[in-house]
Formats: sequence, structure tokens, C-alpha cells
Amino acid sequence: MNQNAIPDALLLLAPGCPHCPAVLEGLSGLLKEGVIGRLEAVNIAIYPQRAAELGVRTVPWARIGPFELEGAQTPAELRRWAEQADSLDGMADYFFQMLTSGRRARVEEMARQEPSRLRALVLLMERPDTSMAVRLGIGAVLEELSGSGLAETMIPDLGALARNGDALTRADACHFLSLIGGQEVVPWLRACLDDEDKEVREIAIEALEELEQNQ
Repeated sequence: MNQNAIPDALLLLAPGCPHCPAVLEGLSGLLKEGVIGRLEAVNIAIYPQRAAELGVRTVPWARIGPFELEGAQTPAELRRWAEQADSLDGMADYFFQMLTSGRRARVEEMARQEPSRLRALVLLMERPDTSMAVRLGIGAVLEELSGSGLAETMIPDLGALARNGDALTRADACHFLSLIGGQEVVPWLRACLDDEDKEVREIAIEALEELEQNQ
């Protein structure tokens, strides 16, 4: 692992927590191996203000790089998040977990912190095992961020996907481009007008008409 990519970790724990010792042991092992660079463990019975600052209500709670993890984690899971902390694939895995566990707000929060993370949502769209529920979640994230300009980082990737994915993925990509809006999406949507799939063409037509009306 690149030294610059080695993440730090923070663990909040409390006396009587049944899963805290195992998570602490797992993170300590990663620290000894050099998989994480630093480990800070905080007993919230002594420092409750730290939990309040982070909005943490349950322990164990760990943060490895950008990833916040609640509850029991196996050593393998902790290692996986640590090793993926600096990768777009890792962010895609994390967003998948957030979207499938009803924590869409966490995805939106992380996108506002660093908009380039939204490119991980395009990776999710490319995965054959991505469910309709996750695709709907991606759309909901983009609707929430609509007009903010934060999702513009996704435009080139979505535009390419709108031309090269399967019919469902192309349709979703066109729809997501329409949610992002702005003049930058226009060339990509116009390219979709020649798509062989009727639904893709219809989405592109409606999106272009709406953009023209909003000018």
C-alpha cells in the first residue's frame, strides 16, 4: 500500500460494550501491520463530548479513512475498508452499503464534503449486481443535490455510460444527466437522441425540452 494512502482510524468504545474489544483488537492488529497509520481509541464514558461532536449514538463506532462503521466488524471487514480507503472502488462499496441500509443521507453528506466521490456512483451503475433499489437511491441523491453543481464531476462518466452501457444503464445515465442539469449535459443528451432504444431517446428528448424551458 502506498504510504500516502495509508489511512488513520478512530474508534469510540464504552465499558460493557460486547463488540468493542474485538473491534479494538482488529484495528490494533492492522496498526501493527502498517495497514493503518494511527489508531485513536476513545472511551466515551470518560469523554462523552467526543461522541456528541461526531453524532455517535452507538458503539463500537469506527472511522477508517473516510468510512464510518457502526457496530460489530470482523477483522476481515476492517482490513477491507482500510485497504480500500483511498480507492474509488472502495467508495463505491461503501456507498452501496449506505444505500442498501437506508443511509442515503450519509452519501449526500460525503458528496458535499468532497464532490469527486460522486464518481463512485457511476461505478455502481456499471456493476451487474446493482439492484433497482440502489439505482433509485442514486437518483434520489442526485435529486437532493440538484442545482448545487456538486454532481457535475459525474457528467463525463455518465455521458460515456449513456453511450456504452446496456439499455437500462443508458436510460438511467440519461435520466441522471437530466437531474444534474446545466449546459454541460446538453451534448451528452443530444448524443442519446440517436440511441437504438426508444426509452433512452424519450428520456433525452424530455430532458432537453426541460433544460430549454428553464433557460
